[in-house]
Amino acid sequence: MNAIEVNGISKRYGKVQALRDVSFSVPAGEVFGLIGPDGAGKTSLYRILCTLLLPETGRAAVEGFDTVTQMTEIRKRVGYMPGKFSLYQDLTVEENLKFFATLFGTTVEAGYDSIKAIYSQIERFKDRRAGALSGGMKQKLALSCALVHSPSVLFLDEPTTGVDPVSRKEFWEMLLMLKERGITIVASTPYLDEVSCCERVAFLDQGEIRGIDTPGAILDRFADIFNPPGLDKAANSQSPLPGSQRDNVIEVEHLVKAFGSFHAVDDISFTVKKGEIFGFLGANGAGKTTAMHMLTGLSQPTSGTGRVAGFDIRTEYEQIKRHIGYMSQRFSLYEDLTVAENIRLFAGIYGMNDQTIAKKTDELLKRLKFTEHKNSLVASLPLGWKQKLAFSVSIFHEPGVVFLDEPTGGVDPSTRRQFWELIYDAARRGITVFVTTHYMDEAEYCDRISIMVDGKISALGTPDELKERYRQPDMDHVFTYLARQATRSSD
Repeated sequence: MNAIEVNGISKRYGKVQALRDVSFSVPAGEVFGLIGPDGAGKTSLYRILCTLLLPETGRAAVEGFDTVTQMTEIRKRVGYMPGKFSLYQDLTVEENLKFFATLFGTTVEAGYDSIKAIYSQIERFKDRRAGALSGGMKQKLALSCALVHSPSVLFLDEPTTGVDPVSRKEFWEMLLMLKERGITIVASTPYLDEVSCCERVAFLDQGEIRGIDTPGAILDRFADIFNPPGLDKAANSQSPLPGSQRDNVIEVEHLVKAFGSFHAVDDISFTVKKGEIFGFLGANGAGKTTAMHMLTGLSQPTSGTGRVAGFDIRTEYEQIKRHIGYMSQRFSLYEDLTVAENIRLFAGIYGMNDQTIAKKTDELLKRLKFTEHKNSLVASLPLGWKQKLAFSVSIFHEPGVVFLDEPTGGVDPSTRRQFWELIYDAARRGITVFVTTHYMDEAEYCDRISIMVDGKISALGTPDELKERYRQPDMDHVFTYLARQATRSSD
């Protein structure tokens, strides 16, 4: 029996054809992957199957019920984790769970058995606001909320974006446990290791199904999209800068950030040289973002010292803000402004004159091949385009160092590769790149890497040095080996 039937579904938004004659079926109890690049139509398809959006043509059914005429029956039977964070950050863990239970006409007590294995891992944090949880804990809470009414079909739209590799592995272990209970799971993901956890996958591209097969067959058939050639690190690395030009751009000694008795950052020391690509890794809750906030002048250390671009992080943080670039993991452009308006706004904030702004804007648009989208609203751009633009805007004023906080989260492999070409280009121009990422193939592209565990730097060196030191085949295994040694909660 098929749990999901999709026949000839099409959907248009104005001039944009989001879905075109999409058809496929999913047998009951299968783990089915829905994969494709940014803007492929995945989210529109999820919303149609969850009865949140009406198709223009075609028909879809979930467990035999029509998504247009039998919405109520479907909503009783499906759980949905949308791509954008689905929880209420100002509500506590327990309040979120009770709210979702109420929406489905049930109670936490009635549905507890269906979520016990997952919710029990975060239940001791039930009085904490969801916004204060780490990525891994938010993920477990969101999944608990989607399961509290005991659905038989679960839709997951890139549920692990922005989550560290260890937490992602744990999440998929939970999904396979749900499969054993007979739940049908449809999941999308940009991570190839997660694609391989599915029994079958459908490749959706520009609104059309281009293939349905086993993960291995699809990844092989469309290798140019899902597994593009890796960057040649040696060819892209900048030539060593002479003498004083290789001075340290970042210097940190015994840096501590405490919140009461809790040390989020616990006595870290390191340096980063001019033009270096420095990877700053760690599991969710390890202290990376807290450390980055101190280095970028957004918060003050409890103790220790640090200098960024020659300025003291304690006393000259306003100077630091003017001499660095910063790209947040929570997208940093204004979506209701056009591409050109965003560039001009940020260039003005950085104190650039009109003539320079105009000249550099034309150069940037040509380099990104965005010239014809100059007057497009940023909200209308695919995620990968937005992130490339955000990075380019963050270094528009040629800062000495740019901080990138998980800049490629949720982006498809081909677009991520293009993004890293921009990073290498910046490094060749002498801009120091300080980057956090949960993609371990990206860690291999860095000149040096630090890995934080429990607020401390547990490892520091080149990717090859760390693989040799810990006798691991790749950075994913190095990261997992170190992250599993954490003793404090990720929250």
